[in-house]
Amino acid sequence: MLEMINVTKTFGDFAALKDLTLKVPKGSIYGLVGPNGAGKSTAIRHLTGIYRQDQGDVLMEGQPIYENVAAKRRIGSIPDEIFFFPSASLEDMRSYYRGVYPSFDDNLFQRLYEVFQLPRTSPIRRFSKGMQKQAAFQLTLCTRPDVLILDEPVDGLDPVMRRQVWNLILADVAQRQTTVLISSHNLRELEDICDHVGIMDRGQMLLERSLADMQGLTHKIQMVGPIPEDLEVLHQSSTGRLQTLVVRGTAEALQDRLAAANPVYFDILPLSLEEIFIYELGGVNYEVKNIVL
Repeated sequence: MLEMINVTKTFGDFAALKDLTLKVPKGSIYGLVGPNGAGKSTAIRHLTGIYRQDQGDVLMEGQPIYENVAAKRRIGSIPDEIFFFPSASLEDMRSYYRGVYPSFDDNLFQRLYEVFQLPRTSPIRRFSKGMQKQAAFQLTLCTRPDVLILDEPVDGLDPVMRRQVWNLILADVAQRQTTVLISSHNLRELEDICDHVGIMDRGQMLLERSLADMQGLTHKIQMVGPIPEDLEVLHQSSTGRLQTLVVRGTAEALQDRLAAANPVYFDILPLSLEEIFIYELGGVNYEVKNIVL
């Protein structure tokens, strides 16, 4: 398990993380989402051992990560801003990674040349952004990490390569039970691959559950007629007589409550991860606003 327990981190007067608790089950694919400035990248820098927390614990399988060389060798990370040595080629970086990670798999590195088809000896700094991201995946996957931490991992990749990268990650999880944490704003892609989700806001964990539980406990209701008073409504809008509600509760419980109110019409619909994200962060106050320019 990868976890942060009651972690606080401040930079001067600014509290980037406030008593943050995050738990990534072993072998899971965990999506960490939140608005810009929520603290996701700061949390990732703690989980990769770059930052030291002011308070709390950052652990992998019960052991502290910060200044723990053995733990860091088991973590593969691709940050949003990728670093390579200025004049290094992909082969140069392979030599470097091989020296840092005893588990580096040269055979896999050779096989991934067939997937990414990147130049072997050209300086990586001359690659496009998408090619640099592919180079980072080729190097990082070959370290055979027990934990893979990714910050906006497919940003800059074309649709075909995005699918290829996701397939490689899913295959690694299936074969080796790799634990994966992904921070991304592309919630539609995360919904397809993640089994656990944490929603952060202002340095705190707003909601953390399995994706199945999260989607099973929040629903959209469309109805005509009286609204039961005991519903926990996150958002409400109407078009003529048709009311649209976003509420917490299981489909079975909501079915019983609505049926008892005897409305003219009602329907219970599932929510996407993107919709849950919007309404958990404040519903109409977080939606896109129409401004006359």
